Amino acid sequence: MLIVIGGLPGTGKTTLARLLAARTGAVHLRIDTIEQAIVRSGLARPPLGPVGYAVGYALAEEHLQQGLIVIAESVNPLAVTRDTWRGVGAKAGVPTIEVEVICSDPAEHRHRVTSRSTDIPDLPLPDWQQVLDRDYAPWDREHVIVDTAGQDPHESLASLILHLGDLATAGRDPGRQ
Repeated sequence: MLIVIGGLPGTGKTTLARLLAARTGAVHLRIDTIEQAIVRSGLARPPLGPVGYAVGYALAEEHLQQGLIVIAESVNPLAVTRDTWRGVGAKAGVPTIEVEVICSDPAEHRHRVTSRSTDIPDLPLPDWQQVLDRDYAPWDREHVIVDTAGQDPHESLASLILHLGDLATAGRDPGRQ
């Protein structure tokens, strides 16, 4: 299974993806990690464009073909990136579940963005205005939404697992509706 987790910076994507990976034994692919490794190599400077996603797609497909569950985590801001992730799952012959992580409380979201630190060396974090100005297209198809506002990470994980369990039980792929 491919679980694609997207959302604006500061919504809790990475925390949720890490918790889910620990709970399921899945491979967690974080596009920020891939992109910053490319920058540190000296081969490119930000903004990288699609290169980090291209590496992520290739790694995800390889892991999926090995029978592993993959959690692909990134902002995933555009229809083209969302469609490509679905294509990766289809090519590997596995279901793809798309998850959008949001923080519906603007004050809480802003606090998270302005008070967080990075765990990836030299990764520049966006400020609040950059998050607001980010090109982020609305989702145009069914997907799971996890609202992390007012929740601790384990509550958000429980909500996601409930959604994933419902989808597995129903035998459906929300990306195919």
